[in-house]
Amino acid sequence: MAIAAWRKAIAEFVGAFTLIFIGAGSILSPGGSNLLLVAFAHGLAIGVMVSALARISGGHFNPAVTLGALVGRQITPRLAAVYWGSQLLGALVAAFGLSIIFPSSVWQASHLGTPALGSPPGLSWTVTPAVGILVEAILTFLLVFVVYGTGIDPKGSFNAVGGFAIGLTISIDIMMGGPLTGAAMNPARWFGPAVVSQFFDNWYVYWIGPFLGAIVAGLLYSRAFLDKTR
Repeated sequence: MAIAAWRKAIAEFVGAFTLIFIGAGSILSPGGSNLLLVAFAHGLAIGVMVSALARISGGHFNPAVTLGALVGRQITPRLAAVYWGSQLLGALVAAFGLSIIFPSSVWQASHLGTPALGSPPGLSWTVTPAVGILVEAILTFLLVFVVYGTGIDPKGSFNAVGGFAIGLTISIDIMMGGPLTGAAMNPARWFGPAVVSQFFDNWYVYWIGPFLGAIVAGLLYSRAFLDKTR
């Protein structure tokens, strides 16, 4: 039986909310300087939500993933627009909740955990916007490629590994890219904290990079690997 669009919208809202609330919240917590903790917080948040809600909406929780599915003709433009609205709204509500839970003296330094170039600190060189776009594009390519292989492809391994392959991809991406760009891989992950904290430095990096990577991954997997006879 077909699942109503409003149910899918709620699932996407809850998944995006969880990612931002847990992911950005881990940066604001006392252990927020620990890259492994932040990486696994993001990855596990997505892993459990994908496992719980993929049967409803496909478990995108990310405008870039939805775009990747759209260019691969796995979702209609109308439903993609519904997903994008739900994901961005979930991110906003989560960021607003974090701004209430944590005092401003805690979250102002990291702008509510908004991804930023060269964040967290410790680099001996500056990440330029061009490099940031490239990093975000590559990391998002890997994420969307794994989403296709484990979640979208009916011959994939989703039943065997659940959402944890997707969650682990996010974790390893953050382990590599976290110090460079914050490893958003997701415009919603940037959008919610950025809007609530009013921090918009290099905002275009977190839209152009993830969208480019998602388009390449969606086109490549759908053209090269999906079974066209199903």
